Amino acid sequence: MAEITAALVKDLREKTGVGMMDCKKALAENNGDLEASIDWLRAKGLSKAAKKADRAAAEGIVAVGSDGTQAAVIELNSETDFVARNADFQKAAGEFAKLALKAGDHDALLNASHGGGKVSDSVTNLIATIGENITLRRSAKLAVENGVVASYVHAKVDGTDNLGRIAVLVALESTGDKAKLEAFGKKIAMHIASANPLALSEAEIPADRIEREKAVIADTIKEDPKAAGKPQQVLDKMLEGKMRKFFEESVLVKQAFVMNPDETVEATVKGAEKDVGAPIKIKGFVRFGVGEGVEKRTDDFAAEVAAMSGKQ
Repeated sequence: MAEITAALVKDLREKTGVGMMDCKKALAENNGDLEASIDWLRAKGLSKAAKKADRAAAEGIVAVGSDGTQAAVIELNSETDFVARNADFQKAAGEFAKLALKAGDHDALLNASHGGGKVSDSVTNLIATIGENITLRRSAKLAVENGVVASYVHAKVDGTDNLGRIAVLVALESTGDKAKLEAFGKKIAMHIASANPLALSEAEIPADRIEREKAVIADTIKEDPKAAGKPQQVLDKMLEGKMRKFFEESVLVKQAFVMNPDETVEATVKGAEKDVGAPIKIKGFVRFGVGEGVEKRTDDFAAEVAAMSGKQ
């Protein structure tokens, strides 16, 4: 039996919004496995916050660099939001994003020349100057031969266009009007920032993620009193319907377009082709949100949970 620590209970509570005792029970039922406990709470109807599972307290900013047919995004993390407002920190993030346009991958970015040394050295210098742990956590780049890579930055920092809390890149392949394609691409990027799709297409969702969702839904159906006594054929149909809804909510092209929920993103793209003057194909997208998946720092709340650990 794995040890159910106060920090683990705290982490599960913050990721699901469920009470401490229910979190402790979930962890006990799942041998301390955090992801399995999240699924267990969902199946029990105690947690409806599936999309909050990656929420984290890590601070910092995301930055975008773009030149039309390609764009890059980086995430520069700090311990506090105060540092994210530091001018040197913001300047470095913007410069790293521009360098990411030329870098082949994240390792190449860390080894790229910057400030008389490497980018990784500049990050170390920021730590020494600012006095807080800072990490250039990740980067990504998209490019097209014909078309544009549009971008959108949400919760912009001090009115800057390329720094914020959420950044999206979307690559659109088309021989149509570039200005109109860019404007349309920004709308798709805004949709992605809001809807946070898992993948561009159903085929791109990892098989293990699909199987995990099926397992959660199957457990949810078992817990549903309305399903009691139903033949397996009916239960299979229920599962099929719920999985269809999962794909509609998770796959970009199947999602209802946020600016016109009456049509899907796929239909919206098709409709935009007339205005652009040529077929449009979404080649890919990237969405970075500050702190996604980063483990939170332990604080005094852990002591509070520890004090209650013997209570049910």
